[in-house]
Amino acid sequence: MKYLHLIWAALFRRKARTFFTLVSILAAFLLFGMLDATRAAFSSGDSVVGVDRLLTTSRYSIIQSLPASLATRMQAVPGVKSVGYANWFGGIYQDPKNFVLSFAVSDNYLDIYHEIVLPPEQRKAFESTRTGAIVGEALAKRFGWKVGDKIPLQSTIFPQRNGDKTWPFDLVGIYTPAKGAANGTDQQFFFHHKYFQDANAFQSIGTTVGWYVVQLTSADKADAVAKAIDALSANSDHETKTQTEQAFNASFAKQLGDIGLIVSAIMGAVFFTLILLTGNTMAQAVRERTNELAVLKTIGFSSGSVLGMVLAEGMLLLLLGGVIGLGLAGVLVPIVAKGSGGMLNLPPIGVQTWVLGIVLMLAIGALVGALPAIRAMRLNIVDALAGR
Repeated sequence: MKYLHLIWAALFRRKARTFFTLVSILAAFLLFGMLDATRAAFSSGDSVVGVDRLLTTSRYSIIQSLPASLATRMQAVPGVKSVGYANWFGGIYQDPKNFVLSFAVSDNYLDIYHEIVLPPEQRKAFESTRTGAIVGEALAKRFGWKVGDKIPLQSTIFPQRNGDKTWPFDLVGIYTPAKGAANGTDQQFFFHHKYFQDANAFQSIGTTVGWYVVQLTSADKADAVAKAIDALSANSDHETKTQTEQAFNASFAKQLGDIGLIVSAIMGAVFFTLILLTGNTMAQAVRERTNELAVLKTIGFSSGSVLGMVLAEGMLLLLLGGVIGLGLAGVLVPIVAKGSGGMLNLPPIGVQTWVLGIVLMLAIGALVGALPAIRAMRLNIVDALAGR
């Protein structure tokens, strides 16, 4: 590090060029941080929580309902501990932009989803209140809700029997997600399926459910139980598809596309362009300093020292822009998540992203500095001073 002052002076020899190059690097790593957070959000279903659960949906479409009579038959399958069910509600609070992830759930739903932690007195109030609802702490904070509030949710699909699409709920509990719960667990709204069934204008709701949640006696029995459940409705008009919760979440995310592949493709294009840009900057900077490098060799700097200084210059350039870009991404990710109204549950920029980012900065810096550094190392003093 004894040559840091020389490296720093060389880096900012052309301040305007260095500034615009740093802005390009900053933008690239800002995009990298934001996209990696997006990828992490869509892969959060890989949590070990829920490995003892299966989800049973229609084989043809998740929006197609299943007969309520299947529950009893599924409960009798060996390896099944309990069977719950849920229905999508799709609520809006006050403004169409305030979309709420809301579900009508069976009475035993909270027993199956043990990562939803609710105080005992609030659990008791939920069980005894027909119009009762519980919400995640992040959702409650988002709208300023507190226990005891009356919450009117407008359904995007289901009207009540009087034709009104605004459903009244009593907020009786605010839950916290247990450690390891999937990203977004604290942004959900749950209420009783019985209330949904009784007040719904669609009479078929009383004989159907949206999907089933199956709790297993052992996670090792997942494949066998899934096949047995699907066999119950084979060759019928309501054939099912049963899979682990993680597989369901992954397949649901892939309906939007392969997020990992999309992120990799975008970042590949961005970093390829960044290599060309910074490589040109470094090559031009070394060409302009040919005489200066020759003087350094004349006064005793070894070829290895010159090589190291030019390489360090490229790596320092990438580190300066990259660290600022990733730091800015760390600030913007929570702001974007909050601004999305809870629809985009982006996790904060983590250690893994920082480590990968710094490795990329150093690797790209070494790559773009390699050719100019080798040229500087092989520089002939006489030819350089003569301008040849």
